[in-house]
Amino acid sequence: MTKSSSASRRILALWFPFLPADRLRRQPNCGLAPEVPLTFTRKVKGALRLAAVDQAARSQGLEQGMALADARARVPLLEAVEHDEAVDRAWLERLADGCIRYTPMVALDPPDGLILDVTGCTHLLGGERGLAADVEARMAALRMTIRLAFADTPRAAHALVRYQAVPARDEAAAVRRLPVAALELAPEASKGLLRAGLKTVGELARRPMSAIAARFGSEAVTALREMLGEAARPIEPRIAVSPILAERRFAEPVARTDYAIAVLGELAADAAWQLEQRHEGGRRFEAFFFRSDGLVRPLMIETSQPSRDPALIIRLMNERIEGLSDPIDPGFGFDLIRLAVPVTEPLAVTQLGLEGGAAKEAQVAALIDQLSTRLGRGRVQRFTARDTHIPEQMQLALPAVELGEPSASWPKPAPGEPPLRPLHLFDPPQPIEVTALVPDGPPRRFRWRRKDHFIKRFEGPERIASEWWKRKDGAVDKAGLTRDYYRIEDARGRRFWVFRHGLFDEKPRPQWYLHGLFA
Repeated sequence: MTKSSSASRRILALWFPFLPADRLRRQPNCGLAPEVPLTFTRKVKGALRLAAVDQAARSQGLEQGMALADARARVPLLEAVEHDEAVDRAWLERLADGCIRYTPMVALDPPDGLILDVTGCTHLLGGERGLAADVEARMAALRMTIRLAFADTPRAAHALVRYQAVPARDEAAAVRRLPVAALELAPEASKGLLRAGLKTVGELARRPMSAIAARFGSEAVTALREMLGEAARPIEPRIAVSPILAERRFAEPVARTDYAIAVLGELAADAAWQLEQRHEGGRRFEAFFFRSDGLVRPLMIETSQPSRDPALIIRLMNERIEGLSDPIDPGFGFDLIRLAVPVTEPLAVTQLGLEGGAAKEAQVAALIDQLSTRLGRGRVQRFTARDTHIPEQMQLALPAVELGEPSASWPKPAPGEPPLRPLHLFDPPQPIEVTALVPDGPPRRFRWRRKDHFIKRFEGPERIASEWWKRKDGAVDKAGLTRDYYRIEDARGRRFWVFRHGLFDEKPRPQWYLHGLFA
């Protein structure tokens, strides 16, 4: 067996063969007896078919894909529940989050499995056997049926945990003894392999790769090489690996939330020291409270500027905790607390000005962080300038905590000149009725909200053409019409910003709009 690409990797595959049933039965008000066969149905081409079954139903011959009518004819007393894939996926993600206590490299293997890259992580629990025993104990506490298998490659681990009938001492021999169905090829390719007399992975591996590709396709070669470790197949972790990490493990679970927060403060000081060594500050901080039953409670905060102040981190964490609708429940206690800093930016030492300029900026940033944490990141916004001449597109509202360096600058009027743009813009612009001396001339009177306004002064037009290079995808100004803007003042001294949408050679009767009000 060739191990050119995966000799140093160890992969752990977890499989929950009855995940929908286990998830439903662990709910407090389930009301389903364990001995009653439980099935999950979904509609396929107008007919109800079994999407999943529990252990009792499988023991009576019910399988996935069977018609519900046939299943009831075989087992009249079965329970049928509509299958909810979204809820099962959410539960699988919670299980994945709990497994990051072992390794940050945890990937989903939907619909009912997980893949863990445990390379270099097994020594914390006494090797692979200790790790497997700990996983099984925690999943048993969650009342989840589980099977697991170690291998050198993700595909081999995935196949061993699902298709291996009897555990084997020799991993390479066990992989070669797997049926060709473990490659999970297209149905036509699997049938072709069986018709050719190739029943196991080992029998297929003895054939030349060129012959396999010519007869069964390149997918069969790729799957076989990944199974044998001759080709790399990286996993995609559910949570990105953080450059800064601090954690604390406890010999006895901690059941007091206030003590857990105090430990989090010590971890924040540790993370701040690591950030200082790298001359960086964190923009996002993620705390994980691992419960002894295998579940995890994550908390995340963001800052508008890079920071490595432990007091600020804990203050924002407390704001997040106070704003939770579902308080942190330690259950039987936390046995691991971890603080990760997945997003960092350079942060140099700053010199405070005598007038307190830098201090004022820091206070504003701290206020933004506190409000965003308490109210939600999307509820506190700032405007940023955009490089465009379309008035309503010149600014963009973004969450204040994620606003970086502006990509454009705001236009500034010439010294001593009045502002060219009003402080208030209507979205969308308000249609008005305009009377002009000549069709393409400035307005002399307009009617807005059932009131007539007689124009005393005007300035313009300021002609703004549509962005023709964006007309194809309709991103801006779908009509592609030219605008003639006027700054006008009525007889009572009120100032408006109006425009004619379209020239007469573009549109027979252009419409007028009121776009903004000057202060």
